[in-house]
This record gives sequence, structure tokens and C-alpha cells, in this order.
Amino acid sequence: MLQLPLPWLLGAMSFVTIAAIAGAPLASWARFRNGMVAVLGVLLGSQFNAEIFARVADWYVGLAGVALSGGLMVALCTLYYRKIGGYDRTSAYFSAIPGGLSEMMVLGEAMGGDARKISLSHGVRILTAVFLIAFYFRLFEGYQPTGLVGEEVSAIGWHDGLILAACAIVGWPGARLLRIPAGQLVGPLALSAAAHLTGLVSAMPPGEFVAVAQVALGAAIGARFVGARITEIWRVIAVSMGAALIMVAIAAIFALGLGELSGSSKTALFLALAPGGLAEMSIIALSFGTAAAFVSTHHIVRIILLVVIAPALFRILFVESPPGAKGR
Repeated sequence: MLQLPLPWLLGAMSFVTIAAIAGAPLASWARFRNGMVAVLGVLLGSQFNAEIFARVADWYVGLAGVALSGGLMVALCTLYYRKIGGYDRTSAYFSAIPGGLSEMMVLGEAMGGDARKISLSHGVRILTAVFLIAFYFRLFEGYQPTGLVGEEVSAIGWHDGLILAACAIVGWPGARLLRIPAGQLVGPLALSAAAHLTGLVSAMPPGEFVAVAQVALGAAIGARFVGARITEIWRVIAVSMGAALIMVAIAAIFALGLGELSGSSKTALFLALAPGGLAEMSIIALSFGTAAAFVSTHHIVRIILLVVIAPALFRILFVESPPGAKGR
């Protein structure tokens, strides 16, 4: 009604966040949320086609930027959380990693960090990045959201519908078996991309389903603040918003520089390097008509790099810490 960007995602995220902090009796059903993320994975996979696949070799500049900008974000924000936020070393490090929220919370806690602080820091990072980036493109770049993303239910035949459903139903558990990070999204995305590239299917998931998936994703982000009282966590929220702004600034600087260097779209590069979640940044790309396949591929690479490298690097850097020091 208000013509705001990403209404399904941001509307649900805003109201559930406010309700959670206000003390409403909310709970997030992880399996339902992951099922809806699988729908988004199928949608993102539908953006891959032969023309895009032929240009994958030209993405090396952006992929190099993912590694370099991600490393700089971790280094600067770890220092920021330590000096400004007063976090212990372990919590600061795992809060500063721009991706893999669930993985970073589990790994950080296992290594002696504060799981709640890490979780809240990542929740605020995603919340801040999604709002800031969505409104920036809407207000300052003149991008108009495309409304419902996807086709109408009536426009999809039973054959295409069965194939799209199979991509989600098989892709999610398949990725879990292979222990692929963000498997609930990456598995369906990979199968959907393969189905579209081979010509097995050409349809996108119904727009109504995609809208419901965005509402579920936004609500799940807001539900991470259940039990958090603003009087108790205002400092964590404020510090984490500052860290998110640092990450967004780094992504913008790299996107401008790499765009000039390679001639690639600065908008697509910015969304590919931005510190929001894979699903959230990809939905922004889809909503504003930007190269969603390019954006989602870069975020998948970023998550894999961070989930694999970040814990190993932490062990290398801090392996000599005395037992029970909790990373201080």
C-alpha cells in the first residue's frame, strides 16, 4: 500500500522484529522457514540460462572481490567489535564474519564465544544491510520494484510445476547429505539451474509462492530477536549496526573500484559483495531487475569460503590460547 521496496520481506521483518523486542510470544519454525527458502532457491536457479552460463568465466573479477572484501570486512570488524563493542576475541571474530549466520553462531559458541551476542550481531547485520540497500536503490537509484517475482499459478503447467517442486524436495535433503553450507537454498538452486540450463523446464515458481516465502524469511529474521529486551541489548544493536555500515561501505568501495577496472555493472557487483544474506541480497536483485544469477553465485562462493576458511584461520591464529580463556 505504501509502495515501499521489498514489501513482503521488509514488512514481515519489521513487524516481527518490533513484536519480538516488545515481548510478544513468538516462535520460529525452522523447518517451515527452510522450506520457504528452498522455494527461493528454485526461483534463483531459474535465473540461470545459457547466455549467463557462457559468461561465468568473466566473473573472476567479482569473485576475487568477494575474497578480498570479505577478508577486509572480517579484519576491520573484528577490531571494531573488540575496541568499540568490548567483545571478547572469539565473539568479535565470529560476529565479524559476513555470512553463514547459523554456522558462525554454532562454531563461535563451540570455541568459547557468546552465542547470543554472535547471533544478535548477525541478525542486526542482515536487518541493517537489507533495509539500507533496498531503500537506497529505491530512493536514490530510481529502481522500481517489479511487484510479484515469478509467474502466476495459472500460467504454470503441471509438468513444469512437478519439476520445480522436485528441485526443492530433492535439492534440500541432498545438499544436507553432502554437508553443503546453506543447503536449504543452494541445493534447490543447483537443481533448478541445471533443469533450466538443459531446457528441461523454463518456468519460474509462482509469484504467490515467492511472496509467501519472502514473508516467512522476513519473519524468521525478526524472530531472532525473541527474548531480547531493548533495554538490555541496545548496546549490542548499536555496535552491530555500526559494523554493518562498515561492511556496506567496504562493499560499495570495492564495487566502484572493480566496476571501473572490469567494466562490469557496479550495481550487480555491489549486491554481490554486500554483507546481507544470500537469500535477501538475491531477492533484492530479483526485485529490482538486476543480475540475480550473478549475485547469488557470488554469495554462494562467499559463504563457502567463509564457512571453510574462517574457523580454520581462527584455530591457526589463536590455537595457543589457554584453555578456559574464552578467547580473551
